Amino acid sequence: MTRRDPNPVFGALGTTIFTVMSALAAKHGAINLGQGFPDEDGPLAIREAAAKALREGPNQYPPMPGLIELRCAVAAHSRRFYDLEFDPETEIIITSGATEALTDCMLGLVGPGDEAILIEPNYDSYPPILKAAGARIRPLRLEAPKFRIDEAALAAVFSERTKLIMVNSPLNPIGRVFDREELELIAQFLKRYDAYAVCDEVYEHLVFDGREHIPLISLPGMRERTVRVGSAGKMFSLTGWKIGWIEGPARLILPIMKAHQFNTFTTSPALQLGVAYALEHEMDYALGNARELQGKRDLIAKALAGAGFEVLSCEGTYFITTSIRNLTNEPDLEFCKRLTREAGITAIPLSVFYGEDGPTDLVRFAFCKKREVIEESARRLSAHLPGASANGAG
Repeated sequence: MTRRDPNPVFGALGTTIFTVMSALAAKHGAINLGQGFPDEDGPLAIREAAAKALREGPNQYPPMPGLIELRCAVAAHSRRFYDLEFDPETEIIITSGATEALTDCMLGLVGPGDEAILIEPNYDSYPPILKAAGARIRPLRLEAPKFRIDEAALAAVFSERTKLIMVNSPLNPIGRVFDREELELIAQFLKRYDAYAVCDEVYEHLVFDGREHIPLISLPGMRERTVRVGSAGKMFSLTGWKIGWIEGPARLILPIMKAHQFNTFTTSPALQLGVAYALEHEMDYALGNARELQGKRDLIAKALAGAGFEVLSCEGTYFITTSIRNLTNEPDLEFCKRLTREAGITAIPLSVFYGEDGPTDLVRFAFCKKREVIEESARRLSAHLPGASANGAG
């Protein structure tokens, strides 16, 4: 590397898989079940509240930590659903989306030489940010089909050098919701090694089959070593608004806020007020959306199973994971490209959510789409892969 080369962390990154597959979908007129964004916007009343604030103003810089109206609404939400208390003045930051929130947390809490544990498969923004911060990544790989955390796996990656672990539950990309037993194991290791947890909980209300989302920060001894990240986009089907938040103890929020001030500094005041309205008046939508998505999950799961996929359990999020081992010997990326070209359905290969040597027989489908889109996807799958079982079928 010469002094004129770009930052090697970002310079070495290729085009994201979402861009690649979305372009291929557009080229072939495929139904895009790759990237996770809903087909329909959230409640009109939320958008009207933001539009009113935009018209009436002010439209200048809001406070760097976020408008107090939204910070109070976020605090009230955590109190209502989890009996958690956060001081809106010192323990909550509003961010330009959850990805910014996660970036702020990583930059604020780790530095060169620190070790950070990533649970694989993981959201793809984590590794480059940690590497750019100078951290050493220790992967904790969950194994299909159950993708559970156990004590042996935690013992293999925690050490005296561990600074933090990224905990994403419900977990994108595989839809796991970590249960109390798994979270208590993580808590034991955090206390044993005096480490922190950054909890990506953007799908907190999108859990299925009566499961419970348990914030790690609610467990004994976790209040002072955990921060949690939320997302209005996922909660209210307004992903383009990019409004997120961070909650945690003031001593951790302070360095995270300093990262935030030099990242985006702040975000749209009108959208913040729209989200404040949503948290106070539209939570019925968020809870009802989970029930509707559960039905869509069941619809696409039946179609995938009928086409010959091995469908893995989906406990939450927008995504369902399948094995393709009964359909083909191709690697997941090549299969997804062929499925797009020949069947008109676009999925995402799961291998992109791992570090080195990830599995190549798993693919992910998003079902946060209109029911008629999922029904058409089912028809295309049935026509192209009618219960295929031989290798190379389809």
